[in-house]
Amino acid sequence: MTNRISYTPQDFQKMCKQAERDQETKKLVFLMERVKRQIADRSHPGPAQAAVGSDSGSIRLPIRSVPLER
Repeated sequence: MTNRISYTPQDFQKMCKQAERDQETKKLVFLMERVKRQIADRSHPGPAQAAVGSDSGSIRLPIRSVPLER
């Protein structure tokens, strides 16, 4: 048989809250890195980015351009 660790309800709640904070921190760090990369890409566009950026004024078609029949 294995010994199971049983936490008190208060400790368990604290652990859950800490895990939620850790997860939110990871999400925030990921978003901040993504924004930094986007800002860097905008300030230093490469040849592929310049071609895409010039075409951004055109109208984008939806994924499904055919209306659904009911």
